[in-house]
Order: sequence, then C-alpha cells, then structure tokens
Amino acid sequence: MPTLYQFDYIFALGTIFSFLDAWNIGANDVANSWATSVSSRSVKYWQAMILASIMEFAGAIGVGATVADTIRTKVVDVDLFQNNAPLLMLGMTCALVASSVYLTICTKIGLPVSTTHSIMGGVIGMGVALVGADNITWWGGDINSGVVQVFLAWVIAPVLSGVFGSIVFLITKYFILLRSNPSLKALYTVPFYFFVTSNLLTMLIVWKGGSSRIDLEGGEIAGTVVGTGAVVALIVTIFLVPWLYRRVIKDDWEIRPWHLLQGPLVLRRGEVCPRPNGVRTVQDYYRGHKTMEELLAERAAGNDEESEDNLGKVSRGPSSEHTKHGPSAPVSKEVEEGHPETINISGPRPEGAWYSPKVILWALKKALFHGIEKDVVGLQKKRNILTRNIEETHAHAAHYDNKAEYMFSFLQVLTASTASFTHGANDVANAIGPYATIFTIWHNGNLDGSKTDVPYWILAFGGVSIIIGLWTYGYNIMRNLGNRITLHSPSRGFTMELGSAITIIMATKLKLPVSTTQCITGATVGVGLCNGTWRTINWRMVAWIYFGWIITLPVAGILSGCLTGIIVNAPRWGMSYNV
Repeated sequence: MPTLYQFDYIFALGTIFSFLDAWNIGANDVANSWATSVSSRSVKYWQAMILASIMEFAGAIGVGATVADTIRTKVVDVDLFQNNAPLLMLGMTCALVASSVYLTICTKIGLPVSTTHSIMGGVIGMGVALVGADNITWWGGDINSGVVQVFLAWVIAPVLSGVFGSIVFLITKYFILLRSNPSLKALYTVPFYFFVTSNLLTMLIVWKGGSSRIDLEGGEIAGTVVGTGAVVALIVTIFLVPWLYRRVIKDDWEIRPWHLLQGPLVLRRGEVCPRPNGVRTVQDYYRGHKTMEELLAERAAGNDEESEDNLGKVSRGPSSEHTKHGPSAPVSKEVEEGHPETINISGPRPEGAWYSPKVILWALKKALFHGIEKDVVGLQKKRNILTRNIEETHAHAAHYDNKAEYMFSFLQVLTASTASFTHGANDVANAIGPYATIFTIWHNGNLDGSKTDVPYWILAFGGVSIIIGLWTYGYNIMRNLGNRITLHSPSRGFTMELGSAITIIMATKLKLPVSTTQCITGATVGVGLCNGTWRTINWRMVAWIYFGWIITLPVAGILSGCLTGIIVNAPRWGMSYNV
C-alpha cells in the first residue's frame, strides 16, 4: 500500500510529541546517571553534560532497538488493528501526547518520575480505549512479555540496585576506606574496579539479549567481555596508576594530566618541590558538609542558620582540614580562590533590538546553554519543604580520606558513563518505540513491518532529542537528587552508579524496560544506609520520588485513554474511518 498521506497530520503530531517525550526523558532522567558524579564533585556539571551526550547517543544507537520492541509490540497486540492500521497510529500518537505532557509538568515542578512508567501508562490507556482491557497483554506467559514484566521490574529494580550498591560499598568501606593508609589501598584496587566496570559495559554491547546486531555466542561473548576488561585494566595499570601514585601518594603538585602519556616514566620524576601556599593536589570533597561535631558546635554558638548568600561556600570549620577517618586534603586552588564551578557561555545580553542578529544569537545560546550555567551543587543545599535541615542529614554520614576519595572519582566517571550508556539503551525506547509504529504505518499503509527493527534514523532522532533535554533543562531535576537524598562522595557515588548499572544491564539482557530513576534511587538509599543509621537518608525526598512513581502510570493512562476515547468517538473520525 502507498504512504498514507491523508494522515500526514497524525505523523507530524507524532513526530512533535515524540521529540517532546524524548526531550523530557533527557531533562528528567539525566540526573539518574550523573547527579551522583556532579553532587560528589567528581566532575563539573558542564563536563557531565558532554560525557552524557556522547554516551546517551551511543547507547540509543547501539542497543536501543532491543528494548524498543517491548514498548511497541508486547503490551497491545498490534494484530488487533490489522483491518484498521490508522487507528493504532492514532492511539500511539495519543500515548505520546499524554506521556510528554505529563512529563513536562513533572519536570517543571522538579518531580523525578519514571519516564518508562509514563509511556507504558500512555500505551495501556490508549489500548483500553481502543480494544478494551481484555485485549491488553497483561501476562504473556513469560517474564519477557506483557505489562506484568514492567510491574516486576518496578519491584525488582530498586531492591536489586540497593543490594548491589550496598555490597560494593561495604567491601570498599571495610577493605579500603576504614583501613590505615586508605589512599594507597585504593590505588591498588583501581585496576580491578576498572576491569569490572569495563566488563559490564562490554557485556551490555555484545550480550545476545542486549543487541541483535552483534552475532556472538557462548565463549565468544565471554572472551570479548573479559578481554576488553583486561585490556582496559592493563592500560590503567600502565598509565593511570603511576600518575596517581605521583600525584596522590607522593603529593606531586607539578604533575599535569598530559603526563599520563609517559606511563611508568613518571615514577622517575625527581623529588617533589616545596608546594607554594594555596596550591593543592586534591580537593576537599566534603567542603560545605559539616560533621556532627561541627554542626553541634555551631548550634551551641547559634550560628547554624544558612542563607542564600552563603550557600555553596566552603565551610571554614574543622571539616575543611580534617575528616572523621583521617586528614582531609585542603581545598584545591580553584575553589580556594573562589572561582565558580560553573561556566558562563552565553554572557550578558548585548545591546540592541530583540531582532538584531547579535541579540538573536545570544538568545539561542542562552536557551541551549543556560542549563549548564547553573550551580547544581549549590541549588541542592537550598532549604525547602522536602529538604528541611539537610545539613543535619549529611552530618550523620562519615567523612573519609579525601585522597582515597580522589581515586574513586576516576572510577565514578567510568561508572557514570556506563550508566548513561545503559540509560540511552533503555529509555530511548520510551519515545521512539511508539513513534516507530506511527512511522511504519504511515509509510507502509498497513501493519507490515510494525514488528521489524527500529530504523537507525529514528534511534538517532530519539538520541538527539534526549541530548537536547539534557543540556536545556536537566538541572531542574538534578538539583532534587544527589545530596538531597543522602551525602555523596566519589566512593559512595561510584558504588551507587555501579549497583544501578548492573541492574539496568540485567534488565536490558531480559528486555525489561526498567526505570533508571528507580535503579539509582534504590542504589542511593542502599549505600546511604551503609553508614549505619537511617538518619543519613532524607526520607521526605525518597517519599516524594516514590509518590511520583505511584501516580505516573495511572495519570498517564487516564490522560491517554480519555484523549483517545474523545477523538475516536468524534463524529468526523468515526464516520470517516469506520471506528
């Protein structure tokens, strides 16, 4: 059949709202992968956005089609629309409209919800409106089909993430952080952690259930996964470990990043020259976070009130020089001199009329880059009804040696990149799964090809839309996560992200469209509880996030179902298309 040009308007609306849905996925879910890295100060926000853009797009293109198949074809049986394919095209458009509108509202109010819940609710709602609840695939006979797989994932994902994250952190805590000379012990484990994390990322790409584009089996998969991890660990051992030894253990303040290329030759550098005042090798990852002793002392002196003027400033109490479990490295020169951790790309508004080229160019830069100009860490410390006295929550958590934390900052970048890749692989399906169905029906004129692989250009469209969301509005959700749930540091953030990544990779293997929000939240709570007390968790924020999970599917489903029902029961549509 020819292309259904009479339904160009549905295809156009589907394209617009698919972009809006993917934009919201980027804006709402970016924090899932990078909030911990930014909150722990392992990377700056603008650096996180660059890395996230690369990894999200690679995940969407490389693995996204596998999970997209679940969203498209395993909830509502498309064969029911064999005699009226445009009706399914309309239904998927309504699902995208409902999901994207709901996500836009949630992103605006700072509610981190599951974008997976949202689109699933939209698809279920339109399915109930068009074919009835009895024709929804609630249970398909196995874990890989039907709505039940999503409910199972909602229960399993946060629990597994919490368990995995807790196990990794407890091992790290008792074998490294609480031991004597933790920085040296952390250095010894760097190659092993890189080996494990590299294995996970490789596993996601080549695992039989993760990608239909790589034809490897059994021993080939194991060899590829282990081989890649071994190569990465070898490179880290040759180049990164000697550099870290000189910078951290020997306190070589003159060593620079490009000295990494010298490998073991950096060990032959001479004695370290006396360090000038104000020049440091390792920053204080706990600056601005008081210990309980400091907090009680300030309260006794009546000086514990915060104001917007001092949010984000370095604490001048004892914690700036010492931690509970060892000496804290002083603040880096950049922070000590008061340089901001953000960048200003757009600059001030130039003079001239709004329609002048220079003002238009400034407006475009402002729209695209204003998000990365935000001080996310500072915004996380602002008190509101959800945070109350977040300072007291942080004070219950132990402070570890900053030199050991610095070792884990490199690992955290890798785990965050892994989590970002898996996010692109999983969550691109939420927007482009329904859109792929809309396109194939519009292009083919029938359901032929509705169960084929998603075209690359649609995967790219979804990936680019997610990236735009990251850059323009991701900060709005990120400021509600990270330190607003529990105190973050590189060692904690690394284990949180690794626990979440393991869970997401398992879900991709099983073709389960899990919520990355649930995974990272579960891992964050699990690691936070490893401090030994429930008081290290901001339960108000956790309850707020869970509230968003609970209402998302029914609200999106009702919106989609009502919109679909109104349209198909309109006289013009019903008479013209035999509904």
